Amino acid sequence: MNQQRPEITVVIPIYNEARILAGAVAELRAGLRAIEPAVSFEILLAENGSSDATVEVAESLAEQYPEVSAFSLGEPNYGAALRRGILEARGRFVMCDEIDLCDTDFHARALALLRGGEVDLVVGSKAMSGAADQRPFARRLATRTINGLLQLLLGFQGTDTHGLKAFRRDALEGTARRCVVDKDLFASEFVIRAQRESIRGVEIPIQIEEKRAPSIHLASRVPRVLRDLAWLFYVIRVRRS
Repeated sequence: MNQQRPEITVVIPIYNEARILAGAVAELRAGLRAIEPAVSFEILLAENGSSDATVEVAESLAEQYPEVSAFSLGEPNYGAALRRGILEARGRFVMCDEIDLCDTDFHARALALLRGGEVDLVVGSKAMSGAADQRPFARRLATRTINGLLQLLLGFQGTDTHGLKAFRRDALEGTARRCVVDKDLFASEFVIRAQRESIRGVEIPIQIEEKRAPSIHLASRVPRVLRDLAWLFYVIRVRRS
């Protein structure tokens, strides 16, 4: 990897993505350069517990491209992988993406806002006015349901927490370290804590169409999400930490 500090780090948790990983990374590299030919960036692949050839593909991409690096967490844990990626990011701005999205339109709009200096956190919303969420109905319903619970139980003031985010690393690194849940709700806790800590944030609408079916079935995630939501309610509302 290039040792010069990049302006942008794109952190992407990956799990059983061997089939689409190489193509998605190549597309992302091209998209980032299209934003601005001279922009400096790194892509950090945060592998977590894959049972296919994802680790081998990620390592091969890191050898092939100087802008790409990868680590393997060794267990299926999206939130822990994302958190480690955030803390290892070297860029001035960190962008959290999904391998089946790699939305460089969001990257371009978020980068302009962050460079302007008026916001520290940009959240790509699938649910706000102007967004176009083309995922299956069950996935869209799950997003609306979890966001409603976050608003009701934790006082979240917004329309989305999970998915695309971009932020100024020095403003949000401490927030990432203070998060207490991982798995699926780390991203939600991260946004809610930023809001409670008066971080300057804004939501922008995104268009979303997945390139493949989710690598983890939605139904299998529900008990874990509800458990972590209860723990997060206790930590934030009862323990107030």
